[in-house]
Amino acid sequence: MKSPRHPARHHEQVKETLQTSGFSEDAAIALLSLDADQFHYMRRVVKGDVPQSLMQELGAGLEATQFHALAAVLRIQNGYGRPAPQEATVGLLAEEMNLDPSRASRIAADLVERGLIARAVSQEDGRRSVLVATEAANVLIGAFLRAKWQRTMKLFASWPEEDILAFSRLFGRYVDGMREQYPGQG
Repeated sequence: MKSPRHPARHHEQVKETLQTSGFSEDAAIALLSLDADQFHYMRRVVKGDVPQSLMQELGAGLEATQFHALAAVLRIQNGYGRPAPQEATVGLLAEEMNLDPSRASRIAADLVERGLIARAVSQEDGRRSVLVATEAANVLIGAFLRAKWQRTMKLFASWPEEDILAFSRLFGRYVDGMREQYPGQG
């Protein structure tokens, strides 16, 4: 079993708490390792290493924050992680990215300038401005997804099918549990 990457004092405190709560020593160590691995995974995604690497491969010239904003506009428009599709506004973009509206507005302006999103009038309220992904954005996201899946296929190529199936099932179960323990908007 690999050792978790936590500061020693905190590691021992959490390990003791887990064991006091009924987890075996091996399970406690495994949970600490999962926590550390999850941190590194999220950091690579949120920090932007994953999308930035693919954006560079595609020659898109986008920074990680710009890519995250473009992806957020598409998620809002398509209802991904939401009850239904919605018109993307700067306010929803700020909410989706957990940014203040002025920062979200500047990022949206950068994407408008690059031709990846356009400002349009809301179909629901003609006084409101909305953000709409352009065809160039859809082409870029399509290329991004193809490149991402090429790398994902390489990542899992040496995994036996039963490991892929188990990982998918267990990760889904983990995400469901996270949703239950940390309820949010999505």
